[in-house]
Amino acid sequence: MRVLYFGTYEREYPRNAQVISCLRGAGVEVIERHASVWERRRHKWSLGLGSAVKVGLAEAGLIVRGRRERFDAMIVGYPGHFDMPAARRIAGGRPLVFNPLVSLAETLVDDRGRFTRGSLAAAVLHHVDRIALRRADLVVADTSQNARFLAELGRLQHDRIEVCFVGAEERLFRPGWQPRERFHVLFVGKLIPLHGLETILEAASLAPEVPFRIVGSGQLDALLDDRPANVEWVAWVEYEELPEELQRAGCALGVFGTSAKAARVIPNKAFQALACGTPVVTADTPAARELLQDGESALLVPPGDAAALAQAVRLLAADDELARRIGAGGLAAYRERASEEVLGLRWRRLLESELERAAGPR
Repeated sequence: MRVLYFGTYEREYPRNAQVISCLRGAGVEVIERHASVWERRRHKWSLGLGSAVKVGLAEAGLIVRGRRERFDAMIVGYPGHFDMPAARRIAGGRPLVFNPLVSLAETLVDDRGRFTRGSLAAAVLHHVDRIALRRADLVVADTSQNARFLAELGRLQHDRIEVCFVGAEERLFRPGWQPRERFHVLFVGKLIPLHGLETILEAASLAPEVPFRIVGSGQLDALLDDRPANVEWVAWVEYEELPEELQRAGCALGVFGTSAKAARVIPNKAFQALACGTPVVTADTPAARELLQDGESALLVPPGDAAALAQAVRLLAADDELARRIGAGGLAAYRERASEEVLGLRWRRLLESELERAAGPR
């Protein structure tokens, strides 16, 4: 099978890199036709004239190059919402799979507040979402919760959307965690409302004896100006250094936001920590329950509950055996449901099913 991974997707974004790695590991030949638009941009999907021109030129080049390729199926990577009309033209009846990860409207309007509800920009983004989803023969979501949301947003029939967890790049994220003499809590990520930074900082203030290390920056940087004394802040580290960060931590944090979106996602950081065998503490959400069990593969706390989060990290700091058990349980859950081998076979079967459907009577 020969798959064309297509679009203006971020090549280094974990969801794209991991899907390509999984497919190749499952024996699928993957070729990439990529135009750089969003790489290393802090604010993606800008609706300004300059960005529109850049996207338009990228799409024109992709169409020309894409038509020369031989492939059996096409995947449009994240963020590929603007790529879907061009991809539909190039697919020419071959299966077109969309890997959206998020809704643009929800992310930029509700989550990050870059545009206001009811504005023209919000309406445009909602329209782009719906068109992109409906252009696909198959949409692959990252959780069942998100699949239901995207199906409703795109008005998709149930057989046009499937689920494949995010997972982690195993060339980097490998088992290696061990309890350390000095315990610290690690949070890695862009500082956006989805992650519940306020809850993390409040938990740190409630557990002043436990060191916290926050790695990342974003729209909520200002909240760290008055951070508790036990919170260390590092603006960023290189992606290749994240496994070492995770393996040195006493535990790793997921997300604790209280939004509808936060309840539907399992973030990259959680999968990466699980793959390293690092104990994970994250919000007890419907999405988290798709993979994790409280007290076995993670410690799950109510979203937005700083006191519960402080109690969870105190338990792990005080009990090496509990931390070992949670870390081992998380790694076992990862290997069973979200390893590259498991996800590679899942992606391959989804593509094979689409090829069979395309070959059958219409």
